[in-house]
Amino acid sequence: MEEKRPEYGNWVSARLVVAPAVVGVLFAGATALLPALAIPAGLFLLVSAYFVYARRAFSPKGGDIQAKALELVLSHVLDWDEEGEVLDIGCGSGALTIRTAKRYPNARVVGVDLWGPGWGSSKQLCERNAQVEGVADRVSFEGASAASLPFDDEAFDGVVSNFVFHEVRDVRDKRRLVEEALRILKPGGVFAFQDLFLWRLVYGETDDLLDTLRSWGVGSAELVDTSGSDFVPKALKLPFMLGTAGILYGRK
Repeated sequence: MEEKRPEYGNWVSARLVVAPAVVGVLFAGATALLPALAIPAGLFLLVSAYFVYARRAFSPKGGDIQAKALELVLSHVLDWDEEGEVLDIGCGSGALTIRTAKRYPNARVVGVDLWGPGWGSSKQLCERNAQVEGVADRVSFEGASAASLPFDDEAFDGVVSNFVFHEVRDVRDKRRLVEEALRILKPGGVFAFQDLFLWRLVYGETDDLLDTLRSWGVGSAELVDTSGSDFVPKALKLPFMLGTAGILYGRK
């Protein structure tokens, strides 16, 4: 009997490979009529090749960067009694939710996501992965936006999230998503969020971000640059990839 395996997908969508490749081929086909189109054709094909490389690097058969990035998040969760409830915001296919449950066997973990079209994930996929990984009795998944979490204030003992906040398009100030995540965290609870926190166009200056968190009454907050991690190759250190990645962590 074939062993069942979880399906966590790839953070680099296949459409990032296919779309520029198609455009590049179309331009290349038209160069007989207009030779100048060879330049955009080459650029689009180069973009496609870059995302082929990135997709491979993120996969288990390549650099397995996805799994290593998730481990970074959990390695920055501060000491706690490892019991109670943890929320994973933007759980996608459930990878961080499930990894959290496996690391903390006495905790219950809730994963939330909107699972919009084009992301290749769903609540059903999350539940299947949890079943395969043997943690289905301690995890649950709900449909919800990071901008408006359907939970009472101070409902969770821990909150984690991985590369989600910058993707929420209906909230311009991404710091508000951090504030919403901290709203549902109990006093003394721990948090660890990985996102493009070092991209100034998105989050502003690091010191200002940390000062803002402290103004919300957070007991301790630190921001560590994770773009320089050993497993991140130079080609992936572009701002929109991992070049501005950081983990915001601490205790409320």
